[in-house]
Amino acid sequence: MYDTILVGTDGSESADNAVATALTLAEQHGAELHPITVVNTRRYGEPALSSSELVLTELEDRGNQQLGEIHEAAEKREIAISTSCFHGDPSEEIIQYADEHDCDLIVLGYQGHTHKVTVGSTADRVIHSTERPVLLV
Repeated sequence: MYDTILVGTDGSESADNAVATALTLAEQHGAELHPITVVNTRRYGEPALSSSELVLTELEDRGNQQLGEIHEAAEKREIAISTSCFHGDPSEEIIQYADEHDCDLIVLGYQGHTHKVTVGSTADRVIHSTERPVLLV
């Protein structure tokens, strides 16, 4: 049913749940897993030599560390995996990546770091901007 599964991660608890679900689905379906993280330059900008640059570097490092952990978990379960880290608007990057790689399913956390009650803004924008199936966890 699924050959290619995209999962977005931002390190939040909800994203961790999405990763766990995506790993299970990829294993069950023999699908290739595509975990991505996006350094949100919509929120922080794309600075040149400023304190914001330090924040973006830290976010990118943290994102790459999370992707490394996901990669290890996938390898242990013998799941084919391809990880990516981008700068940009998270919802736009997720949709673009899903389209470019013809992903059969997008798995996202219900809410990220900034939303605690409602569906997060990234998840909401992805749901309303793609015709691909989206699973919120």
